[in-house]
Amino acid sequence: MSICPEKETMVTSAVIRNYAYCLVHVPDLVQYGSKPRREIGQHSSIRESIVQALRSYDKALSYPPNQTFIGNLSPGELKNIARPWFQEKTVGSSTGKFGEILDQSSFYGLLKVADVLNPPLFAVDKNALAKLQGRLAAHSLLAAFAARLSAIPSTEHVYVQSDSSRSSPLAMAAEGEICGWFHGDERAEGWGDENLGPHILLENICTKATGALALTWLLDREKIKPEKIDFLISCGEEACGDRYQRGGGGMAKAIGEMCGCSNASGMDIKNFCAAPASAIVTAAAMVKAGLYKRVAVVGGGSLAKLGMKFQSFLEHGIPILDDCLACTALLISEDDGVNPIIHLEPGAVGAVPSGAGSTDEAVFRHYLLAPLESLGLKCTDIDRYAAELHNPEIMEFAGSGDVASKNYRKIAAMAVLAKQLEKPEMNAWIEKIGMPGFAPTQGHIPSAVPYIGHAMEAMGRGEIKRVMFLARASIFLNRCTNLLDGVSFILERNPER
Repeated sequence: MSICPEKETMVTSAVIRNYAYCLVHVPDLVQYGSKPRREIGQHSSIRESIVQALRSYDKALSYPPNQTFIGNLSPGELKNIARPWFQEKTVGSSTGKFGEILDQSSFYGLLKVADVLNPPLFAVDKNALAKLQGRLAAHSLLAAFAARLSAIPSTEHVYVQSDSSRSSPLAMAAEGEICGWFHGDERAEGWGDENLGPHILLENICTKATGALALTWLLDREKIKPEKIDFLISCGEEACGDRYQRGGGGMAKAIGEMCGCSNASGMDIKNFCAAPASAIVTAAAMVKAGLYKRVAVVGGGSLAKLGMKFQSFLEHGIPILDDCLACTALLISEDDGVNPIIHLEPGAVGAVPSGAGSTDEAVFRHYLLAPLESLGLKCTDIDRYAAELHNPEIMEFAGSGDVASKNYRKIAAMAVLAKQLEKPEMNAWIEKIGMPGFAPTQGHIPSAVPYIGHAMEAMGRGEIKRVMFLARASIFLNRCTNLLDGVSFILERNPER
């Protein structure tokens, strides 16, 4: 069994032991994002406009927010780079301290490995299959996946484009050719089920493949075998299931299976953008209770959100910047005396009860002030705050403003309201506790957790002691309520360090 062996003493604390952050540059999948796909369906000429505005892989590498996401730049260094960031001409690295920016062709190889259905969802020409295998074989961390492709018989264009409602072409821009066709569930039970059509299943398999990429990086960073993971929690926004159980789940175990976590069970946690924070708290509680020693929290990318702001970029004549799938993986374990602890004392985890209402003041009272009060802390006792870290360059062109900056103004306003900060001190305090957003618009991904890696590095250097992570969830988008939600937790430098 994968639960902890019996111990004489209970686990006193849970820590975040390691982390990984990756991006996948997939320009040819932008057209399959929810917004572009719907617009193309109404005006087919839009596809060509999108193609003309796509970035090259090198441009995606040189983009400062992307380099910040994978750890090569700190948020502080990003803040000192003049905008517009998309005009940055420096050479970017494909690998970073926390992970990598994977190219599209290599990702297609992972996508094919992630496809376990028979007949396959991703039908690949024999020549393209050889190329995908070669891309993975040349990658130091993904070579093990390449061997799986060698056992796949080539479909040699078994499927054709004639039924576009049941298949979507996947192109390789660099080679200027079609790599293969992505299909819906071709079995009898799949026909007529819109949940098993090509675009929904492509979303799900993209989440699985990106989640596997992040988990592979996490295992490598921690230098442990996948069999050492006891439990997995997926916190993505995909909706895996068929007509009878839409969004039923199973993504955690699918990712674990792909990565060889043979001793781990798993589950999916859904809470819109706040799901990663909810998953981290749940994982930490499991570890502290002694159920599991090592719990991996994995968030795969959201294909539906690719190109979500493309119209604004086209209007301004700039490249489409929301062209990357983002993914993350975090390892939660018992206190090792080194890594930062997650506060799980009564009241320390912020939550917004249903009766709180949806005003900013009500929400912040519950998931900002209340947890601090329970620990005997003030707002000014926190060294950094991480909330929604959306890349402002993406959001501002679309008219949504600088989300991160807005949140820091609200946090400071609550500190003033609680008489823990003087109003004239707000701007200086925001400069101290804040940071620019640097995460792609991938829903759950930008919500606070991209800063965990940077926070742990800063704690290791002794620069900061406490960080508060505040994640909000727009649960009103489910059309079942008008409420929103919020989850927060505090990460503190290990007192034994």
